[in-house]
Amino acid sequence: METTVTLTKQDIIENVSYRLDYPQKKAVHVTETLLEIIKKTLGNGERVLVSGFGSFEVNDKKARKGRNPATGDTMILEQRRVVTFKCSNNLRKKVNL
Repeated sequence: METTVTLTKQDIIENVSYRLDYPQKKAVHVTETLLEIIKKTLGNGERVLVSGFGSFEVNDKKARKGRNPATGDTMILEQRRVVTFKCSNNLRKKVNL
């Protein structure tokens, strides 16, 4: 049976602080800046490639028919943009050890 562990933003900040020997405040700034750069880039519809990790991409989904699972009623789901992630071969190999 697998256990699920969640890596939170706070966990990332603590790791950055520890591994780079940065004060907590500087680690928060570095982490927040990195996440803002990624969000802004994706918000502009651009792809984010993190070498050795994977890529994040924005895709457009067309409007389509859907169903409300609670009531069973048919409804139209509006078009929207979604972010997808494709892992690199390096990450895939690490995960599948």
